[in-house]
Amino acid sequence: MTDPEGGAAPSDREALSRSRAVLREHSGAGTVAIVSLDVGGRVVTWNAEAERLQGYTGEEIIGRHFSVFYPPEEVSEGFPDAELTRTAEIGVHVDEGWRVRRDGTRFWAYTVLAAQQGESGDLRGFIKVIRDETETHARHQRSYQRFTDLFGLAPVGVAFFDEADRVRECNDALCGLLGRSRAELLGARGLELLHPDDQEFGLTAPRARKEAGGGAGQRVLARSDGQRVVCEVRSALSVQDDGSRFWLVVFQDVTERIRRTEELRYQVTHDPLTGLPNRQGVAELLASSSERMGLLLCDIDNFKRVNDSLGHAAGDELIVQAGRRLAAALPEGCAVARLSGDEFLVVLEDVESVESLRWCADHVARVLRMVSPIREHLVRVTASVGAAMFPSGEMTGEDLLRFADAAVFRAKRSGTGQVALADPAMATRAAQQVRMEGELAEALRTDGLELYYQPVVDAQRRIVTAEALLRWPHPEFGLLGPDVVLSTAEQGDLLREVDLWVLRTALREAADWPRVHGRDVRVALNLSAKITTELAFLETIDETLTGCRIDARRVVLEVTETSLVDVSTVAREGMGRLIERGATFAVDDFGTGYSSLARLKDLPAGIIKLDRQFVSGLEQEEADRAIVRSAIDLAHATGRSCVAEGVETAAQFELLTAMGADTFQGWLFARAMPVAKLRELLAVGSLPLP
Repeated sequence: MTDPEGGAAPSDREALSRSRAVLREHSGAGTVAIVSLDVGGRVVTWNAEAERLQGYTGEEIIGRHFSVFYPPEEVSEGFPDAELTRTAEIGVHVDEGWRVRRDGTRFWAYTVLAAQQGESGDLRGFIKVIRDETETHARHQRSYQRFTDLFGLAPVGVAFFDEADRVRECNDALCGLLGRSRAELLGARGLELLHPDDQEFGLTAPRARKEAGGGAGQRVLARSDGQRVVCEVRSALSVQDDGSRFWLVVFQDVTERIRRTEELRYQVTHDPLTGLPNRQGVAELLASSSERMGLLLCDIDNFKRVNDSLGHAAGDELIVQAGRRLAAALPEGCAVARLSGDEFLVVLEDVESVESLRWCADHVARVLRMVSPIREHLVRVTASVGAAMFPSGEMTGEDLLRFADAAVFRAKRSGTGQVALADPAMATRAAQQVRMEGELAEALRTDGLELYYQPVVDAQRRIVTAEALLRWPHPEFGLLGPDVVLSTAEQGDLLREVDLWVLRTALREAADWPRVHGRDVRVALNLSAKITTELAFLETIDETLTGCRIDARRVVLEVTETSLVDVSTVAREGMGRLIERGATFAVDDFGTGYSSLARLKDLPAGIIKLDRQFVSGLEQEEADRAIVRSAIDLAHATGRSCVAEGVETAAQFELLTAMGADTFQGWLFARAMPVAKLRELLAVGSLPLP
């Protein structure tokens, strides 16, 4: 009969309680069917939930063997009796699977079977606790089916590995990737899938990464034909329903992507003509430089005559031959690169001494002393070689390249086919230059430069303009002038930063200068010839004028005569836009360039500044007076004003005034001064004549 209180007689309550505890431990709480069995597996008691779940009444089921709950195929295999035997041995058996109702329908059951023992330890029967998991199982099955479909459709290889690093399942994509059947892959160890070049550890990551629960990286797999397959491999640790761990591993073939990347990298770092590393490739070699590295810079002598006489194709042929000779003649461990048109670089990895470096340089010079058949002509070739090695560990590979470049320049001055070594003095100078470049960069970053100003006056000695002149208060060398600053900036590729600093500082400081005799004082800026006529920099000037809120009519931009003559059409248009805003361009050091009068008339400049070398000879040289007079007349005839630079005596001032010079600048009136001192002079307005 059924037991409405719980399905077990009082003598069985302890076993029932233990069974329920087991159920809670394994599957949580919930409404369950409870059946007690005798030692032979026949039903003894039966609760209401069991009657509802199985479809039997108590009268119909009591005394029947519990195998009626199992599908016929399991009964024929003896599974129910084996379940009893197993439970009798271990005390509790947990299982799930299909069960059968009275009407033949099936449901998925989660069951706990617990043995009941008497006080003497003898087996008295079993308690079976059953929970209907049909809906949950169906959801799991649907989810599993979706996963299986995705597993099969995935365009990348996917496999399950057990904790022994063996394949337990794989998809078709992985089979195609490796050229193996599913049967060949199942049971294979991860190491068996890897190429011999990559068998340091198994596919499911080393132990340290296992503990982390996953990993990613590139691995090299082997196809069935032995070909390498480079894969991006990602793995994740998971747990199966029975609690065992497994690895889900995804393989994405990146062989072709890596091949294309390596091909592009080769194109970027190698010269297409010779196949040797190019300047970019050299930069990578130099980045890993050591204190025992040496460089040989080889420059083919008079290479231009080959191009001019035989054509560029012949020149290319000569370059290819020279590169091959170098590569073939050097010992292992030396690298040959082509830096530019006719320049080759030899990188020596381990130079023991200066004598060894000299021997290598002489050897390379001999190799490149050749007679080459080029286009039915025999061309005699020599090369100048500059050699350098590290004087100390503080230098970089780029520094060493500069030493070698200086040395090859010295070799060429000695004739053709010569060799020169970068001596300690050259290295010291180069090291000093490198240090100065770094200090200048830091001074720019920290606003550590200063501007001094030299007044420009009219004939009444009233200040009309102040020219900004760069100074660098160096902690070791004192106040450095623009010649040192600009030379350091050019070597360190800092000219643009210096010009920007001068531009912004001068405009900011001049924005609120006091007026002189009711007129605004202009500020003149010297900008380096290399970038002042670049369109991008001209646009920067335009933006800075707006940002500093200074009237463009107060700004004079001084550039050299030669830079204005060579200005491009596009840059000339940019200069025109600044002129339209009111800015003025001045031709600095006029008379020292090589421009023709025909070009001069088209220069986009409103001011001509006479170079001081003509002004200094006015009192003694009639020729200088004639040149100055002509320059002033030329300026006025073309609608420009003329500034005389370097005025140092009253006599020069009187002569220039008589000749019609518009404004004057020089030590006669004032030397360059800090901005605070300039403000004091602007308050006075005029400068006395000493």
